[in-house]
Amino acid sequence: MLAAFELLGVLAFAASGIIEAARKRLDVFGVVLIAAITAFGGGTLRDVLLGNKTFFWVQHQELIWTIIAIGVITPLFFRARHIEITQRAIEWPDAIGLGLFATSGAQLALDANQSPLIASLMAVITTVFGGIIRDVLVNEIPRAVNDHQPYALFAFGGAWLMWGMEELGLQADAAVIITASIIIALRFLAIIFRWKLPAWRL
Repeated sequence: MLAAFELLGVLAFAASGIIEAARKRLDVFGVVLIAAITAFGGGTLRDVLLGNKTFFWVQHQELIWTIIAIGVITPLFFRARHIEITQRAIEWPDAIGLGLFATSGAQLALDANQSPLIASLMAVITTVFGGIIRDVLVNEIPRAVNDHQPYALFAFGGAWLMWGMEELGLQADAAVIITASIIIALRFLAIIFRWKLPAWRL
């Protein structure tokens, strides 16, 4: 199940990367590169920190071909249909990726006998790092630290919720599914109602 969550999370984050690259009018190589970095960046850093010698996208190379294909086809589809790409369009696939990657990252850490604190940090790293690199490469201040929305907070809190449910005896698969659903739902609500965290005031 974690492999399925990784796959779906990769596709969701790749979609957000493609949308952002298309908004910036990058060429085909740029679109594919941004999509791949957004999709693989967080999971790769997580694997490094957890000591996994083979990265998940190396084990599943079909993910690379999939991202190349959708990175080439999707901008052509948008252009043919004259679809206007807005910045807010990025948030919806990103929200799905958030829930999927936060729970898979946290569960992989727990499976490696890490503490719930480390698992929650792996959830944040898995979900945030790829997007940070994406935003830097397209010359934007990373949204994860700039838009004041509760993004990483959902990943961090969700990991603790998942750990708590498993400690109470719930099967890991059920805890992962429930937690991912809650994170995605909360992120959707945050997008719809524009929830904001308080900004630092001097």
